Amino acid sequence: MTMKILILEDNDARALAMQELLRDRFHPYDAVVFDDANEMLAFLRKNLASALLICLDHDLEMKPSKNGKMHDPGTGREVADFLAQNDPICPVIIHTTNSAAGDGMEFLLREAGWETHRVQPFNDLEWIATQWFRTVRNAIVGTARPRPKNTV
Repeated sequence: MTMKILILEDNDARALAMQELLRDRFHPYDAVVFDDANEMLAFLRKNLASALLICLDHDLEMKPSKNGKMHDPGTGREVADFLAQNDPICPVIIHTTNSAAGDGMEFLLREAGWETHRVQPFNDLEWIATQWFRTVRNAIVGTARPRPKNTV
């Protein structure tokens, strides 16, 4: 099973920038981006064990559905609520400009034993290549298990 980096992000430019960095530096892993919390939840219910890292935005913009009406894609808090009901298996990075909602997600996940990290978006996409990617790298490297010492 290929390990996956799962991202909840509704901004196309942000999602593309994140995918490009991951494809360049973490190509052995699949990066899967969701712009709808319900779609991410459906994936997680079947594939949580494949998660190497989960990145969550909080506020998701309404989007048009097939019938022309607007569809509410939910929030990152709904995904955090689901994760908090499951055993921690990987780090979670919360990247949202909604500080209060981000605090709530972080508190909930930490109380449930999940390793969490926070990234505050700034300056359009600049934060992705700097703060977000550094946090991703540190979270992934931090989960790597050390090799056993040679006992020869």
